[in-house]
Amino acid sequence: MKILITGSNGQLGQALIKALSDHIVYPHDIDTLDITQADAVETCVAELQPDFVINAAAYTAVDKAESDVETADAINHKAVANLAEACANHNVRMIHVSTDFVFDGRNSTPYTPEDTCNPVSVYGETKRDGEIALLTKLFERATVVRTAWLYSETGANFVKTMLRLMQERDQLSVVCDQVGTPTSASGLARVIARMVDSNQSNGIYHWTDAGAASWYDFAVAIYEEARAINLLNKEVNILPIPAQNYPTPAERPHYSVLDKSRCYTEFDLPAIHWRVELRNVLVALSQQEKTVG
Repeated sequence: MKILITGSNGQLGQALIKALSDHIVYPHDIDTLDITQADAVETCVAELQPDFVINAAAYTAVDKAESDVETADAINHKAVANLAEACANHNVRMIHVSTDFVFDGRNSTPYTPEDTCNPVSVYGETKRDGEIALLTKLFERATVVRTAWLYSETGANFVKTMLRLMQERDQLSVVCDQVGTPTSASGLARVIARMVDSNQSNGIYHWTDAGAASWYDFAVAIYEEARAINLLNKEVNILPIPAQNYPTPAERPHYSVLDKSRCYTEFDLPAIHWRVELRNVLVALSQQEKTVG
């Protein structure tokens, strides 16, 4: 199949290119396709005539979005509407990646795809509006995949930031009362590739790695796993702190674990614990470091 990937330079975009190597892939990022421009999107889809569009592009600067509402909305909402419109015009299926931030975090059990959205940040609001635009315009040819806490061996992410800070400092303080699930970009890309191969997905799905963790738990795991493979060669004291001690412009959900049962059932997928995927990424980072060295 022919697949147009937007946001192809990002960590998920790069993982998707690898996961979809058996298909004809057209990778595009902002330098080759500005998805906020409806005419450009329509021309691209008309020329390529893909079977799928996978939108991995997003405005993900959660705190900056609070003061940059127009840009966040242009990328997370209006650009999705542009892509959906072009897909509707040319009978193309579309998979759009969304976020756990569409929820308010007041649940105490994992959120299902059917749960009501109630975002508490501009980022979450614009991502929810993007979902609505897609599902309204494309109906049964539209798939939304909500994910959370994405990271990989490429790009900027929590894992790489923690590793850098652990090299620089002897003590770190990390929020302990926001709970979700770390998710490797390669794992999410494998799921999306399965959706493409099935050619039957529609509606809303949730996917993260299995299990749950606070940011503090995640940081401690990064430390322990990095030490185990000699990616980090010093001791670091990691302290748990409440979110109120680390104020940010954007409010974040305190609990945003996602229920993945629909993916497990429809695509016969194994539940892989987030710590296993973390270990794989850290090994890849270690190998990169040795190659560069």
